[in-house]
Amino acid sequence: MNAGNQSEAATLARRARDALGRRDAAGALALLRQAEALESSVELLLDKALALRMLGELAQAIEALDAALGLDPQDFLALLSKGALLERLGRNRQSVFVYKAAIAVAPPVQGLAPGLAAALEKAKQTVAAGSEALVTHLESTVASLRLQFAGEDLDRFDESLEIYAGRTRAFVQQPLLLHYPRLPAIPFFDRNHFPWITDLEAATPTIREEMIAARDRRLEGFVPYIAYPPGVPVNQWIELNHSLKWSTFFLWLNGVRQDDACALCPKTAAVLDSLPMAQQPNYAPTAMFSVLDPHTKIPPHTGSTNTRLVVHLPLVLPGPARFRVGNVTRPWRMGEAWVFDDTIEHEAWNDADESRAILIFDVWNPLLSDAEKALISAMMTARKAYESQP
Repeated sequence: MNAGNQSEAATLARRARDALGRRDAAGALALLRQAEALESSVELLLDKALALRMLGELAQAIEALDAALGLDPQDFLALLSKGALLERLGRNRQSVFVYKAAIAVAPPVQGLAPGLAAALEKAKQTVAAGSEALVTHLESTVASLRLQFAGEDLDRFDESLEIYAGRTRAFVQQPLLLHYPRLPAIPFFDRNHFPWITDLEAATPTIREEMIAARDRRLEGFVPYIAYPPGVPVNQWIELNHSLKWSTFFLWLNGVRQDDACALCPKTAAVLDSLPMAQQPNYAPTAMFSVLDPHTKIPPHTGSTNTRLVVHLPLVLPGPARFRVGNVTRPWRMGEAWVFDDTIEHEAWNDADESRAILIFDVWNPLLSDAEKALISAMMTARKAYESQP
């Protein structure tokens, strides 16, 4: 295209925008069609779609938006506008699909004009409602078949249905240090992997008694779990950094036995010594009493490696307290321990009016062989030594 045509198209487009500002949709459309004959662009086609929308020609407006998306399939305004038009036409399921694409490429809401921010929020609400409707449809469709398997554990299928419908997302392992391949992302592991867990649960009263005594006699032994040094970004930990709202009393720390703490809690130390904790020099085990203040939340986060799992044993539960791993949320219950993969996003709430306390420690992922455990330990120790050198 020559420069003259470009200049003429730009002039026509400016005149069309002026007409749109005066609510002269017919005049704007005539100018835009002249400009389109000379040069087409996403901006021009968006204006054309707006003019057609003002004239009530919604199907033609969608055609203009489709042409714009042909030039740029990820244009946020074109996608958002198309979703809104489809919704106005009663094509709600198609609008959800388009809105999802718009949300995926949406700029930060803080930078959007109020009208666009409101439209984006409306799109999110429409997508959420569409997901709920799809969940209902899928559940009703498979309900009779599901009843045929009423005695089986179908939690995994139920989660897949919600992910498939868009109600929630799939959570994957996100280790901060080492991702070991081919280990499945299992939020809570089956108890059958850990034959010692009933013995641990039976020791709850003894461990609880020592934890309370340690807390009462040596408060300085309980330290903030989150303690970032100055200058390090604290991100989601800003409320808990250097705060005793989430405090810990270490019995083992990064593979080192804390002798003074274990001497203060000898029966708990003996229980831990009897268990197959993950033994990994400089890394594991870590074993601790963890105390969370009333009405305090631990924000979503992930752990260091999927080669080891984390055990929780409740010790003090004065009221409701919840724990989420991925899409699975469970309440703690006295006398019940669980083992989970902390490289999957997890968070905790103490909803009670008093502090919650649990015992936490590391064990190896049971899906690893002894050979793998030995090699993983040697590999990680070698890297630590390598990185300590200048």
